[in-house]
Amino acid sequence: MTKPIILNAAELPEWTHAELRALFTVLDLPQEPESANAFLKEHGNKVRGIALRKTKIDTAFLDTLPALEIISSYSAGLDNVDIGATRARGIRIENTSHILAEDVSNAAVGLALAVTRDFVNADAYVRSGQWPVQGQYRLGRSISRMKVGIVGLGTIGSAIAHRLKAFGSKLAYFGPSRKPVDIPYYDDVTRLARDCDMLILTCPLSSATHHLIDATVIDALGPDGFLVNIARGPVVDEQALIAALASDRLAGAALDVFEHEPAVPEALIRDRRLVLTPHIGSGTEETRRAMAENVVDALARHFGIESPRSGTVIDAELESTH
Repeated sequence: MTKPIILNAAELPEWTHAELRALFTVLDLPQEPESANAFLKEHGNKVRGIALRKTKIDTAFLDTLPALEIISSYSAGLDNVDIGATRARGIRIENTSHILAEDVSNAAVGLALAVTRDFVNADAYVRSGQWPVQGQYRLGRSISRMKVGIVGLGTIGSAIAHRLKAFGSKLAYFGPSRKPVDIPYYDDVTRLARDCDMLILTCPLSSATHHLIDATVIDALGPDGFLVNIARGPVVDEQALIAALASDRLAGAALDVFEHEPAVPEALIRDRRLVLTPHIGSGTEETRRAMAENVVDALARHFGIESPRSGTVIDAELESTH
């Protein structure tokens, strides 16, 4: 039986590449753009699937892949994929939002606690020997007594809401449409910010959400408000955030993502009201392994090939499109 031909456009663990090579005929996409274009013109008409991570998939890219059936992405976000063009061609898209939701939501709540209770600076206070000299540390804020607005109530946002309910937080959410949930819905993010003590961002990055959190929204959140971003950096207008912090129009922020990462503005690095982490929302050994496994398994399911995990052939029709 001839193996399906797939394009490897992802930097993945070596064991994942070995699994892909065992199941498929794998063509590795060159990293240099000119070489990649020439490669696709020569081989693209044979490619039926893609293992994807950060490579940009636009209309021009898709034009070189007329036989493409499925894109299996390592990431939850698909801001590097032209979703409309892909779906218009009937190409299936698989991502890992259902896999990383638990650890990303854990990270979001951890960041919310860290910024409201000032854990990072409190740690430095103990380590520097100030506690015996300065005495009791300043008081923090309680998320159990806050109204928290979740921007994007998808898989990750719903997991965050589940956790915050256990803390006793009052919840509300913003999104493009109302969900069948017992949480107040806002169709205006500025109004949500005005009514909340904290915003947690979990929405995908798109043309509609680029700089969604701008100066107007930040000002609506106010000088006692907090911002947590575990979505994508460009959802926040970073310069507007810096300006608001400089004039004390925001109490603090916890950011796992940045507009031009890995570059982080010095103004954010210097500001001790912020908790900053290097895009590690899904960064656990367990979740990252499961994400890589899913890249392989989603392709195997689609082509009805024996799954490396289950050891059985899975009917491709049983797997839903994300």
